[in-house]
Amino acid sequence: MTTLAGTVELIQGMAFQATSGSGHGVTLDATPEIGGADRGAGPMELLLLGLGGCTGMSVLSVLTRLRQDVSGYRIRLHGEQADEHPKVFTRITLDHVFHGRGLDPERVRRALELASTRYCPAMAMLGKVARIEETYRLIDAEAGVDVSGVL
Repeated sequence: MTTLAGTVELIQGMAFQATSGSGHGVTLDATPEIGGADRGAGPMELLLLGLGGCTGMSVLSVLTRLRQDVSGYRIRLHGEQADEHPKVFTRITLDHVFHGRGLDPERVRRALELASTRYCPAMAMLGKVARIEETYRLIDAEAGVDVSGVL
């Protein structure tokens, strides 16, 4: 079993300094409408970004094993929250955009599927409460190829 740890300490108002067990820090804050000063990302934004990072690292790991030459990769994320508290995510979309040379659409699709169904724990956890939708786009400027798809 893996154990993760961290601390979250009040700075001022609604702002907190979060420090991971590995020593990395990030500032969290709320918007002025709910008493914060907007000095950092909100906790739900960080949860969404964590999903993006987890998915992206999983996808890149698989693509490396599949010998795909990825020179750039961006994931655009969008999360919709319930209107009532606890305002959980109800729908999340991830739009994957890959740049590279000789990218095989089937291998990229397979990497995305494996990340979504097997390797990314954030996806597995959030998928229990939210509908998650993914799209992808492969851009190979060298070969003049631009492929899009939906998982």
